Amino acid sequence: MTTNADSTGPGTGTAPRRRPPAGAAVLREDVTEAIRSAVFGELAAVGYARMSIEGIARRAGVGKTAVYRRWRSKLHLVLDLVSAVAVQGLPAPDTGTLEGDLRLLYEVASRALRHPVAGQIIPDLQAEAARNPDIAEAMQKALREGQQGVASGIVAAAVARGEIREDADEDLALDLMSGPLYWRTVVVRDPEPPENHLAGLARATAAALRAL
Repeated sequence: MTTNADSTGPGTGTAPRRRPPAGAAVLREDVTEAIRSAVFGELAAVGYARMSIEGIARRAGVGKTAVYRRWRSKLHLVLDLVSAVAVQGLPAPDTGTLEGDLRLLYEVASRALRHPVAGQIIPDLQAEAARNPDIAEAMQKALREGQQGVASGIVAAAVARGEIREDADEDLALDLMSGPLYWRTVVVRDPEPPENHLAGLARATAAALRAL
């Protein structure tokens, strides 16, 4: 007996024209990606508290059953997406200098954090994290693992080039590298960094890391 693949229209519950062979995976990746994109859209539009499986399914153009086949609830769905961010992380820069790596990291991260969707979603999830320990744990994991991987790569490369000490404190390095940019973009929510701000931040952070 085979199981029907995901529905392709809202609330249809109908199988696509081509039925997968017996034993084949039935969770279509394109449907999964459509649902993930819809979650980000719903978070930005209505926030976590008002977000519903019905709204996600409607935005994704699928039936509710397609969502529930993958996640038990909206909480599990959001936790999965937040955890995925930790796995993806940011690409580790490789410019050949510590200051250059930091400048490139800040340019990429600044654009990402200032994206309108991110600007709406991050504060909302932070507010939910204060009320929901599961979301708080997932966000902490995503932020620490994602940023830690980038920080470790930058620190390791700088150590190999002899720019900073081999016994530099990685946790402190992460705070120095991430704190100022996060403060300005997420907490203060400055719409655009002043001219040469990122270059100055990279220069100051590099000097602080050399002093560790």
